[in-house]
Amino acid sequence: MRVALLHPGDMGVTVGQTLKASGHSVRWFSKDRSPASRARAESAGFDVCGTPAELFQGLEAVVSVCPPGAALEQARWVRDSGYSGPYLDANAVSPTTARAISLVAGPLFVDGGIIGPPARQPGTTRLYLSGSMAEEAATWFAAGPLQAVTVGADPGSASALKMCYAAYTKGLSALLLNVRALAESEAVTPALLEEWSLSQAGLAQRSEITARGTAGKAWRFVDEMLEIAETFESCGLPGDFHRAAADVYRRMAPLKTAGDPSLDDVIRHLLRDAI
Repeated sequence: MRVALLHPGDMGVTVGQTLKASGHSVRWFSKDRSPASRARAESAGFDVCGTPAELFQGLEAVVSVCPPGAALEQARWVRDSGYSGPYLDANAVSPTTARAISLVAGPLFVDGGIIGPPARQPGTTRLYLSGSMAEEAATWFAAGPLQAVTVGADPGSASALKMCYAAYTKGLSALLLNVRALAESEAVTPALLEEWSLSQAGLAQRSEITARGTAGKAWRFVDEMLEIAETFESCGLPGDFHRAAADVYRRMAPLKTAGDPSLDDVIRHLLRDAI
């Protein structure tokens, strides 16, 4: 098939590479994209399109991998182009948002949720799919390394699974970093680390690793935490924890361009915004 990938970010480029490995041609829209995105797409061998007309000419499928806050707007842009074919939204959105996107994208909508790091080797990353076309969409990724797994016919099930998973992993990361900032603010960091060495082995090192692994990506997690909060609240469950996690990541967002941020950098940003 001829597939449009929107867009080749760190995760998106590996989605496109799996599509190419599975025998499909992959194209992307270069307008307003960063030099990093251009370099990734060129390295992956994707076909560049400079205009919407080029992008949608003869197109047979769209795969959207973008920040969750832009997912619905992206779907509207595609619809307004006149395209009405298969549309796979693989973004970290709530089931409610996924169903709203399905109304925009039409009957060939596929709900997707990615769990794991960018899929550079087999066995690390799954693309969960739901909706009436989920089984067919799974065949698009047959060659891997991204593994496609179907989880039902409801457009929203794949997103619900993603929300549950990220609620724990990214929510826990936000909590851990916030605890380190609190201990620093109250001048009890040495005592906390000593207690952790006795009762929570490895947690101090984990907080360091979490800071380094999360800081540069925190800006992307803000909207994701809000989508998770909405998911909990739509089921009558408290969502405030993840609204607070969104604030943690919002304070860390400037670290996107900080090079190689440390835990100390994260703590400074968390506490600076608290003043």
